[in-house]
Amino acid sequence: MLPEKIEEFRSLLRQRRKELEAYSEMSAEARAAVELDQSSVGRVSRIDAIQQQAMALVTERNRERDLQRIKAALVRIDEGEFGYCVDCGESIAEKRLKFNPSVPQCVDCAP
Repeated sequence: MLPEKIEEFRSLLRQRRKELEAYSEMSAEARAAVELDQSSVGRVSRIDAIQQQAMALVTERNRERDLQRIKAALVRIDEGEFGYCVDCGESIAEKRLKFNPSVPQCVDCAP
């Protein structure tokens, strides 16, 4: 892969990392412990708050997984392994990388 293409992917990965980190900071309050004081909120409100917290926690776990994949892709760039499947070693299609530059596998090896 051409060096300018690799730098383009590096830039995309860094930008996506910044976005995910910003979303994580913004949603910290939604993941905080739910107040269960029965005198201040009703039962339905507490259930709704717990459900909202659970969804925020799942979203954060997904965000953390995406951040780990981005970090791994940046390491592969630094090591000269970017663009190659981590399983079979074949090239990953550029179209696939444009869609998601953090993918570690080619289409054939992807689960």
